[in-house]
Amino acid sequence: MDLHLNRMNPLKGIHHVTAITGDAQPNVDFYSGVLGLRLVKKTVNFDDPGSYHLYYGDRFGTPGTLVTFFVWPGAARGRTGAGEPVALAFEVPEASLEWCKQRVTGAGIRVSQAVNVFGDNVLSIADPDGMRVELVARNTARETEYWAGGGVSKHNAITAIHSVALALRDQATSGRLYTGELTFQEEQAKGDVRRFRVGEGASAAFVDAVTPSVASRGRMGAGTIHHMAFRTDDDASQREWLERLSQIGLNLSPVMDRKYFHSIYFRELGDVLFEIATDGPGMAVDENRGQLGQALQLPSEYESLRTSLERTLPPITAPRLSSVEAVRA
Repeated sequence: MDLHLNRMNPLKGIHHVTAITGDAQPNVDFYSGVLGLRLVKKTVNFDDPGSYHLYYGDRFGTPGTLVTFFVWPGAARGRTGAGEPVALAFEVPEASLEWCKQRVTGAGIRVSQAVNVFGDNVLSIADPDGMRVELVARNTARETEYWAGGGVSKHNAITAIHSVALALRDQATSGRLYTGELTFQEEQAKGDVRRFRVGEGASAAFVDAVTPSVASRGRMGAGTIHHMAFRTDDDASQREWLERLSQIGLNLSPVMDRKYFHSIYFRELGDVLFEIATDGPGMAVDENRGQLGQALQLPSEYESLRTSLERTLPPITAPRLSSVEAVRA
């Protein structure tokens, strides 16, 4: 495989990360109630309309802030392994880490605090399904929109996705693809961790290649990350990516209309599922920005199922903040 074809216009950063939860309400309570993200879209899995797909992000669901969840009710706990994402990190203002620690411990969540291998101060926690979530302290200028309704003040709030850790058996082979064709830039390496930057300036994020804790594949289930998506401007640039990555022998999906963006999917050389998604049309394509995430939104092909879906999908209420009410900014 020739990984040194002419360079494409660079990917702009991380678009979103999609994971799996076994129960919608605790998921909302954690990501909106504790972390203060906005539930910006309540829709269904386009490939399985009998289950929710929930989106969280900043005020407007800006690409680069989005974490989404397939809701598989009653799903068994998954297990991480080789060839998959193993952790999601959000960025918070540098001075906010102690406040964040008080907030999550006030919600009854165990937290470990450390300095990671690249020198950032980090809080490591687990979401209700056991997925590893990190809060990384950094004062990076971000072009995102603060969500005032999350119960977290602006000087403590999550600003963007910072990074995703990928457990790779063969970092060298994946690394050549990342820097040779996917336009990542290798920033630094320390021990068994290699950090790649995706995008520039206010939209930049990181992919950390780490050594798997086990050599075998994991088991997909609640608490695991299904895939991660990278940003490209529009349909034209996405078509260029589709053509170029097909030329080097990767097996890509056709362009898929996900209503809020258009997507192509492929497995990178370490078997992690990647997506390249357009920045638009965006979360406001089917509801007013002031009402994002309040009503069930469906793609047109499932509108005929609305009555049935609204009857069978479990109700989701506003986050139950309980003990975190006392841990205000």
